[in-house]
Amino acid sequence: MIRALMLFGTALLLGAATPAPRPAAVPVTIAASLGDHQSGRLIVFIERVNPRARPSDAVDFNPFAPTGATIAAREVTDLRPARAALIDAETDAFPAPLSKLAPGRYRIQAVLDRNHDYAYNGRGAGDLVSPAVTVSLPGAIPTVTLNTVVPATDPAPRADLAKYYAQLRAVDFQSNAMTAFRGVPTFIRGWIALPPGYDGKERFPTVYSDGGFGSSLGSAKRSAANMMALMADGKAPPMIWVYLDHAGGTGTHEFADSANNGPWGTALTSELIPSLERDYRMDARPSGRFLTGHSSGGWSTLWLQVRYPKIFGGSWPTSPDPGDFHNFTNVDLYAPNANFYAGADGKQFPLIRDKGKVIATVSDFARAEAVLGAYGGQYASFEWVFSPRGIDGRPVPLFDRATGRIDPAVVAYWHDNYDIANIIRRDWAALKPDLDGKIHLTVGTADTFYLDGPAHLLEATMRDIGAKTDFRYLPGKTHFDLYERGADKEALLKDIAWEMYAVARPGSKRP
Repeated sequence: MIRALMLFGTALLLGAATPAPRPAAVPVTIAASLGDHQSGRLIVFIERVNPRARPSDAVDFNPFAPTGATIAAREVTDLRPARAALIDAETDAFPAPLSKLAPGRYRIQAVLDRNHDYAYNGRGAGDLVSPAVTVSLPGAIPTVTLNTVVPATDPAPRADLAKYYAQLRAVDFQSNAMTAFRGVPTFIRGWIALPPGYDGKERFPTVYSDGGFGSSLGSAKRSAANMMALMADGKAPPMIWVYLDHAGGTGTHEFADSANNGPWGTALTSELIPSLERDYRMDARPSGRFLTGHSSGGWSTLWLQVRYPKIFGGSWPTSPDPGDFHNFTNVDLYAPNANFYAGADGKQFPLIRDKGKVIATVSDFARAEAVLGAYGGQYASFEWVFSPRGIDGRPVPLFDRATGRIDPAVVAYWHDNYDIANIIRRDWAALKPDLDGKIHLTVGTADTFYLDGPAHLLEATMRDIGAKTDFRYLPGKTHFDLYERGADKEALLKDIAWEMYAVARPGSKRP
């Protein structure tokens, strides 16, 4: 945290009478109605005026067009009315200094991220926001005033799901292991979807599901209600589904034991699951416990199956984050003199594609994330899970955000502790009796984040050691339409549910 403050907090709070700042800085203050002593990460967004945009449209960061808006930020510890904080838009800006923008009309908007979670899910409840101010550049930039508090929202459920929300059971479990690690009460939270006719007598197979990056307790609730509807309609078999929230201040903790995040895997497998199996009629056998999740949740459920093969009877990850670090979002972490941004030929690594077109590079995404905040972004989240802990109490960075230079010592730590392909190959003799045939991975050949690449490498490792494999590559499918087949947007989810049920209840037939 200290390092982040030193890096981004280069500007000084100025008094109201201070002369107008140089054009490369943006002055931001706060309306008197919002009170004194506000702190957080102060972010400004600057984009060229779009004639088709409405005045009320937000000026914001778009991860699928990361260079579309210039962003600059700094930490503020005591923002008050009648004082302005200068945001340095020269050295702390992405993708280029404000002074380098082409002449024209621009809109500027400021956000005070009070919870330091913008890099995870954008502006949210409690953040302070200014109106969008239109300016001509080059030219003087007026003071931008934060005057609105983002309200808390609880989106109304779909009409067809409303009745199921009241039937869900909450998971709100205090973990002794995590509480001891953090020194404050720490909970595992989520929602349970029970099958139709659940009466506490018959036992049911249980599925544990994690959300992707950006998921939340709210999205877990929606997923649980949706699953209750599918089971009620006979479109999914009768099972107990536990939708877990693995999001926190550092991103997603993946339910992996970590030097930085703490023993989340231990908390799940040795504390929560035994507790749930005491409270609910769950089929408390490996053949009755299953895992599934998408994207970061896919990695989490793949990891849990490999780390705890005796506990779970199978994992169905979809589009999981990289399971082989020879291809970590198109970067070979093990290459000589590896750089996170470009190969030996100097060519930038792509990160996001759409219909075959590269729309963002690894460098674009990582550098933008560094400006948005030190916590909660995708790459920072990986480091909080995978990296050793530094002397400052934070994870040691995998790579330098300015140059992309990769730290080989951190790579070695990642390799030994979290590279799933390496762990399976290294420990196969011990893992085989309980793991063989339990991994069922699905990814699209046009995955938006190129996650089919590391899936192929993981499959190759498993084939090399003689493991039973079930890897499926759906032609033309992306990260976001993988579950769709024809008009059915949940076809893959239903397939997975019935495959699990067939393991738990051999001989059962899908209607």
